Amino acid sequence: MIILAIADRPPRTSIKSILQNNHVDLICTLGDLDFFMLKELQDINDMPKIGVYGNHCSGKYFESLGIKNMHLQTFEFQGVIFGGFEGSVRYKESSYAKMYTQKEAQVLLRDFPYVDVMLTHAPPYGINDEPNDPTHAGLIGIRDYVLSKKPKYLMHGHTYPNSKNMVTKLGETGIIYVYQDKLIDLPL
Repeated sequence: MIILAIADRPPRTSIKSILQNNHVDLICTLGDLDFFMLKELQDINDMPKIGVYGNHCSGKYFESLGIKNMHLQTFEFQGVIFGGFEGSVRYKESSYAKMYTQKEAQVLLRDFPYVDVMLTHAPPYGINDEPNDPTHAGLIGIRDYVLSKKPKYLMHGHTYPNSKNMVTKLGETGIIYVYQDKLIDLPL
């Protein structure tokens, strides 16, 4: 399965161009994007579009772009079950931002079912994050979920690991970091 994943910044080239030049089965958005960055998705209706909002998202553009909101939801495509968790660690008070305390995330994910591929904005705590920076710390609830449910893959954005400190595995789960756009060939 080939996935076009987009996170944190607009794609480097137009989405339509990426789709014309590559076989893509599914589009995933991983947050900190807005309607105008993804406007081209309005005209793409021949494949599923799923995603989670990031901590800087309005939480209001998925429907107009035909994106299924995956926050605490599951979606099956080609026999693969996807699930999602939006936002990041709460680092400021805001009634609009998609942010959770560590405890809130743990409670919300405690009974979330097994999925093959977990889509998140923030990474699991201690994985590709900056635990001492409240803005870019990962979520303990996501880490707990990965270690207990063992999804095959987790895709995330939000942070800025480099090639020297990039973590690509947590337990049995492959970790896929996305910044801007990334074509991912998931061997499932």
